[in-house]
Amino acid sequence: MRASKRAAPRLGAFARAVQRVVRSIPRGRVLSYGEVALRAGKPRGARAVVRALHQLEDVPWWRVVRKGGTLAPAVARDQAQLLAAEGVHARQGRSVRRRAR
Repeated sequence: MRASKRAAPRLGAFARAVQRVVRSIPRGRVLSYGEVALRAGKPRGARAVVRALHQLEDVPWWRVVRKGGTLAPAVARDQAQLLAAEGVHARQGRSVRRRAR
């Protein structure tokens, strides 16, 4: 009996748009969930961006922060470390120093 490979979930159009936008964020820069939603064609879709990021693999999710530059508590430590490796100063509970977009 062969081990079956788990099929990757099919992505909807919005998730594919989020994937494209997040992959285009340059190293050392960040966008808010709302900015990603707007660029993906869904204004006011910040929560949908969060859901889409949970589906996506191989995207630099750490470059997406909350409005105002704060980090989500559930991932703040890992996100801050990944951002620091790219030269972005971030601390838990504090705002990210955002570079020009």
